[in-house]
Parts: sequence; structure tokens; C-alpha cells
Amino acid sequence: MSEFVVKLAGEAEFHFAEAISQEMEASAKARGTGIAKRTPDYIRTKMMKGQAFLALHASSGAIAGFCYIETWSSGAYVANSGLLIFPDFRRDGLARRLKTFAFEESKKRYPEAKFFGLTTSLPVMNINTELGYRPVTYSELTQDEEFWASCQSCVNYPTLTAKERKNCLCTAMLYDPEWERRRNQKRAMQQSPAPNEILFLEKQA
Repeated sequence: MSEFVVKLAGEAEFHFAEAISQEMEASAKARGTGIAKRTPDYIRTKMMKGQAFLALHASSGAIAGFCYIETWSSGAYVANSGLLIFPDFRRDGLARRLKTFAFEESKKRYPEAKFFGLTTSLPVMNINTELGYRPVTYSELTQDEEFWASCQSCVNYPTLTAKERKNCLCTAMLYDPEWERRRNQKRAMQQSPAPNEILFLEKQA
């Protein structure tokens, strides 16, 4: 049996909101960057809407990890935000499992959306790369003003505004389903034998 249960959060998990909010703030302070905090009410709203994911310790039921869905530009852009693993459960590969679960579930809901993230965390960059994200310029992200306003609680917000939102300390990463389809089609064409090769194989047979 797995040590953790990764699941969609709901009203039954409302009681975890305070601990999640506090750990988000503590984690951001420890990193010295990133979004500082989401309020317990904000987290409960995400849970109520079915837009939050939890990792729970299987035997104790303790909260081990959390992340949630944000949508921008009328659903054209999606982010799995606020990835958080509580200190006692780090280094167990749980971040990868939780992020992968959230990403796959989110793709089912928004199959044509572009998924993006801004991060300074190398482990998160590695996970994103495994999921098919690629580094991009800030110009390829949503230009929704509400999204950029959410960066105001980050200590690096003055740097972002001074650079006219063209870059900052975070690395921008994007998963574009259309780009993935074109890449897969190109790979398939490269792997398929040319017509004259098919004819030669038929003669050999």
C-alpha cells in the first residue's frame, strides 16, 4: 500500500486550510521569494470548487501536500499553483506524484489549455520538464492583469515591474498541447520509413 493518498480535495478537507495557509507563508519566507500566502478562505473556496488537490499520509491522515488550479484568460491558460509539501514529508518523491496527479486531472478538464508556471525551484523545474513543460519567455504566458497582480505579494515584485513584466527571478515554463501534437507528428514522420524503403521491404519479404 502507498504511504500517501493523493486526491481531489473537497469540503471534508476544509479543516486543513489553516495549516496549508500557514505553511505556504513559512515556505515562501524560507525561500525568500514566491507568493507569500493564500488565506484559509481562499483555500477553502478552491476545495469547494473542486480545484484543489491534497496528499495525505495514509496511516495518520496528516496533511502532507497541497496544490490548486488557477485559470486565466477565460480558461485558455491554466496553472497548477501553490505546490506545497510539508517539511516532514519532503524527499519522498511526493512533490512529483502530487504535481503529476494535479496536471493529469487538470488536462482532463482543460484539454486545449496552455499550462504554465513561474518558479525559482529547481526540483519543480525538473518535474515540469518531465511533464512536457518547456522554458519560455514571459511574453508566452497569459497577459491577464489579474494574474500579474497576484505577484504583488512576492518580494521580487518591484523587479518584475521595473522590467515591464518581461522577466524576473522566476523561470517561466509552458505546456502547450498544440505544440506537443506538432512535435509528436514530426517525430512520427521521422520514424516512418520513406515510400521507397517500404517498397524495398515488400520486395525482400
